[in-house]
Amino acid sequence: MRNAEIGQLFGAMADLLEIKGENPFRIRAYRRAAQSLETLSEDIEIAAREKRLKAIPGIGGDLAAKIVEYLATGRIAELETAREAIPRGVVEMLEVPGLGPRTAKLLFDQAGVRSLAELEERARAGQLRGLPGIQAKTEANILKGIEILRRGQERMPLGRALPLAQSLVQALERLPDVDQLVVAGSIRRRRETVGDMDILITSSRPAAVMEAFAALPDVASVIGRGPTKASVRLREGLQVDLRVVEPESFGAALVYFTGSKQHNIRIREMAQRKRLKISEYGVFDETTGQRVAGRTEEDVYRTIGLPWIPPELREDAGEIEAALANRLPPLVEVRDIRGDLHDHTDASDGRLTIEALVESARARGYQYVVVSDHSRSSTIARGLSADDLLAHVERVRAVGRRFADIAVLAGSECDVLPDGTLDYPDEVLSRLDIVLAAVHSHFTQPREEMTRRLCAALAHPSVNILAHPTGRRLGQRDASAVDLDLVFQTAARLGKAVEINASPGRLDLGDVPARRAVELGALVAISTDTHAAEDLANVELGVAIARRAWIGPERVINTWPLDRLRAWIATSRSDASGHRVDGGLSMPKPRSR
Repeated sequence: MRNAEIGQLFGAMADLLEIKGENPFRIRAYRRAAQSLETLSEDIEIAAREKRLKAIPGIGGDLAAKIVEYLATGRIAELETAREAIPRGVVEMLEVPGLGPRTAKLLFDQAGVRSLAELEERARAGQLRGLPGIQAKTEANILKGIEILRRGQERMPLGRALPLAQSLVQALERLPDVDQLVVAGSIRRRRETVGDMDILITSSRPAAVMEAFAALPDVASVIGRGPTKASVRLREGLQVDLRVVEPESFGAALVYFTGSKQHNIRIREMAQRKRLKISEYGVFDETTGQRVAGRTEEDVYRTIGLPWIPPELREDAGEIEAALANRLPPLVEVRDIRGDLHDHTDASDGRLTIEALVESARARGYQYVVVSDHSRSSTIARGLSADDLLAHVERVRAVGRRFADIAVLAGSECDVLPDGTLDYPDEVLSRLDIVLAAVHSHFTQPREEMTRRLCAALAHPSVNILAHPTGRRLGQRDASAVDLDLVFQTAARLGKAVEINASPGRLDLGDVPARRAVELGALVAISTDTHAAEDLANVELGVAIARRAWIGPERVINTWPLDRLRAWIATSRSDASGHRVDGGLSMPKPRSR
C-alpha cells in the first residue's frame, strides 16, 4: 500500500526541483524512481526490511535512504524543506492535470497567481492569455484540468482502490476471529472509480476484530468505532467501513451493501409485489415478520424470483429484465484469457527484455504474447525508427524460436498521426505479425477530425486493433471527443478489434462504451499495456471492465486459441484491403508515412 504513496512523493519532489531549476539528472532520477515504485508488485516495506531497496530499478543509495526515512517517520525532511521554499499556491497548481512545473512557476512569477482558486478565477476571466505560451485555449485547458482534479479528489480509481482492498483483506483474514469476509460496494461491482470501501465480515468476537482493524498500520485515523461497525481513513485517503453481521444475514447484507442503489430499489419493488420485505438483515414475510432468506445472496435472489446476478451487472442497466427472461450473458473471466496482445520491452519504454516478458507470460500459462513497442513518433517513449523496428522484429522472432510452449508475436503500437496516417510505411507494417494503432498526441482535435482519424487507422490494411481508443487517463485527461458509434461500426464492418486497455490509469475503453462496441458488432481485445512484469496481472482490471460491459469470452479475441487468433489476424487484414469505409465523413484513403 505504501508503494504508490512514496512514488507520488518522489514525483512531487521532481516537480519542486524542476521549479527551482535544479540539476535535470536529479529530476529525472526522482521521476524514474516514482515510476518504478508505482509499478512495483512487491511491498516496499518488505523490500526495505530485507535491505533490497537498491535492487529496485531507479533506486540508488540516496533514494533508498529517503524510503527508509519515510517508512520510519512518515515524512521526508528534504521534501518538506523543498515545499517550504516554494509558495503554497504553486505547489497546489502542480496538482492540476496538464499544468507542469514551468507553467506553475510562470503563473506565480509573472501573473502573481497564489492559489488554485485564483488560478480558476483568472482563467475564467481570460486574464492569463498574453503570458508566454498562454493563449485562450491554454486557459480552457487549465479550467478543464481543475475540473478533472476535483473529480479525481472525490473518487479513487479502481486500479488504486483494489490493491488497497486486497491488502486489507489479507490482513483481516489472518485474524483468528474472522469467519466470512467480502469487500462489498462499488469495489465489488468493479466500478472504475470508488468513493469509499465497505467490508462485511461474520465473527463470534466482533469487538476483537474492531480493535485489530483500527490498529492496522495503514490506518491513518479512526473516524468512529462501535461494537459491530468501525470507520477509518487510510493513509491513501480512502474511507473504509467495516461491519460485522450475523451469519443468518450475511447474504442479505452483501446484496444491500454491494448495491447499486438503483439495483436495490428494483429488487425491493419485486419483493413488495410478493408481500416480502428486503433489508440488510434478510428477506421477511410482511404478514408474519418471519425471515425467509438472508444467509446467502443466492437465497435472497431466489426468494424474489431471480437467479443470482453477478455484482458487476448490478447497475439497473437491464440486468433485472435479462434475469427474468433467463438471458443473463456468460461473462468473460480471467481464466479465459489465453494471451496478452499489448506489451512493451526495454526496446522502447518498457522495463523487460524480450526474454523476460516471454517468461512472465509463460508463468501466467499464456499460449501467446505480443511484443508491441512504440513507433518513432512517440519520442518520449523512445519509439523505434523503421530500421530499428525491423531489427527488433528479428530479435523477437529469434527469441520466439527458443520457446515451444508459447507463441511470441512481433507487433508494434503504431502511432496514428493527426491526419489519420500511420507512423510506419506500409512495407514495414506488412512485415509484422500484428499491428495496434494508437493515438498519443493531438487529443483535443475536433470531434469530426478525431473520428475520421480513428476510422482511417482502422481501415488501414495492416491494422488489427485500435488501442486505448478514447485516449483518456483517469483523473488526468478526459476522453477525446469522438463519434464512438461510427468508430465501432467501422471496426465491426472491417472485422477489427477495439481494446479494453487494462492499465490502471487508463481502463480505456470504459464499461459503457465497451458494451456499446459489442452491441454494434465489434470485437474486443483485453490487454494490459505491460511495461513491467507485474503489469500482466492488471488483466484482472480489464476483465472487470468487460464483465461490467456484459461481454462474454467469445467476443474477446485473446480468449481464442492461437490458431483461431492467427486466422482472425489474416482475415482482418484481407477484409480491410477489400473495403473502404467512409461513414459519411469523406475519409481519405488509408496510407502510411
